Amino acid sequence: MASLSASLPKYMSHHFPTKHAREFYVAPPNVPLIKQGSVRELRIVRSSNRTEPLIDSTDKLSDIPLLSSSEAIERLKQNRENHRGKQRFLAMYSSIFGGIVTDAAAMVIPMDDHMVHRGHGVFDTAAIMNGYLYELDQHVDRIIRSASMAKIVLPFDRETIKNILIQTVSASKCIKGSLRYWISAGPGDFQLSPSGCHQPALYAVVIEDQSLFDSKGIKVVTSSIPIKPPQFATMKSVNYLPNVLSKMEAEEKGAYAAIWLDEDGFVAEGPNMNVAFVTKDKELLMPKFDKILSGCTAKRVLTLAEGLVKAGKLNGIRVDNVSVEEGKRADEMMLIGSGVLVRPVVQWDDQAIGNGKEGPISETLLNFILEDMKSGPSSVRVPVPY
Repeated sequence: MASLSASLPKYMSHHFPTKHAREFYVAPPNVPLIKQGSVRELRIVRSSNRTEPLIDSTDKLSDIPLLSSSEAIERLKQNRENHRGKQRFLAMYSSIFGGIVTDAAAMVIPMDDHMVHRGHGVFDTAAIMNGYLYELDQHVDRIIRSASMAKIVLPFDRETIKNILIQTVSASKCIKGSLRYWISAGPGDFQLSPSGCHQPALYAVVIEDQSLFDSKGIKVVTSSIPIKPPQFATMKSVNYLPNVLSKMEAEEKGAYAAIWLDEDGFVAEGPNMNVAFVTKDKELLMPKFDKILSGCTAKRVLTLAEGLVKAGKLNGIRVDNVSVEEGKRADEMMLIGSGVLVRPVVQWDDQAIGNGKEGPISETLLNFILEDMKSGPSSVRVPVPY
């Protein structure tokens, strides 16, 4: 994968202790930070398998300033301006603030929040489509279940949480995007136990993604990264390192995602999506949810697919154990989730799925979900009062 190289700004010096080379955070260009000096080169590494430090270990840096709060906030703003991506963060709610902010530089959480340094937090997501939150109730119910499994006391009751989320989207003015939200053990200290956390916390961010939607068929591979045990796989916690490594493994092999198998060798799930198949017998087949995350979008697909059974395009719908052999010989394979919706898979490892092209059932189910997001019943669409 490609990497970007740039000359280090003049405000960097070579007198910083070597032992801190891996930890130093470089401020945005044109921000005076350190007395004038020189370091040979800073490499901003984009590759997933590069391991060398960004700053040469023989170089030093010195004179780190003590910043005031206003100076730190200004640095945060300039950093945001200099590192714009395809996603825009339009609003954030924080129970620590007790309100909503729309300045992306202010979208921060305390370092002593146990979600940050211990991973003691859970999260969920809801899509925003044409001014409606899609399956918000289903996703709120799931984050509450996840919080219970993670032994996190809710910071508010269910209806208050739901109202906060709706108000955050309203403040963002976002018509199409996504809402991501977290419940954490909260800030307090840097211990392992949450007993020192004075209150649990709720955070929410509204995201507008400017990437183009893609329904083209993709390649997947079998993951070599161990799957999380069912106790952790069935809750949506922030402990996503196995998921990240699985995704990186797929990208390194030229694939979109890696497929996990459970301890018995059956098909489980992708790194952040469910898996489904159309068998030779024209059944929609999906792995059981007892050892993996219960996908809200996947369950909605199962409901919508009943229309294909009535129309005679499917002979049935089955949730069962799926062997790798059965999955690879299926007529169609697809990934299902709130991010990808329904994405056809045309190759798994070295084997083509079906005829190696996007299948008609995958396409129809994608259209069903898109239509459901735009004009589905009130049970899956919550209006946002802008």
